[in-house]
Amino acid sequence: MVQALYQMQMTDHSRSELLSQFRSHEEYQRIDKHYFTEVLKSIFDDQDKIASGIQKLIDRPVDQLDPVEMGILMVGYYELQMKHDIDIPVIIDEAVNLAKCFGSIDGHKYINAILDKAAKHLR
Repeated sequence: MVQALYQMQMTDHSRSELLSQFRSHEEYQRIDKHYFTEVLKSIFDDQDKIASGIQKLIDRPVDQLDPVEMGILMVGYYELQMKHDIDIPVIIDEAVNLAKCFGSIDGHKYINAILDKAAKHLR
């Protein structure tokens, strides 16, 4: 998911192009395809609204965020806003783990703080 959202930010690919590319990856066969498609479509369609929501929580313009960390924030923000069946700590922990693996040094701390604020605002 993070790779797809990174690519979404860095290219002008359409939603269907992104989905098509990721469906051809070997890793796609091992994931929850329905969830991936639902989340990617929703974030793609509402990326300006999600970015605006994130902007209200951060201390710099969203376009200055690392694209990987912005992708992680977009997923976390979307899940906090739309997936009330997923517990807040689960969403934040998953985002923090993704940031530890793929984000900048100490980026996970920033992700944690922003999604904690988002959780208080959205739920």
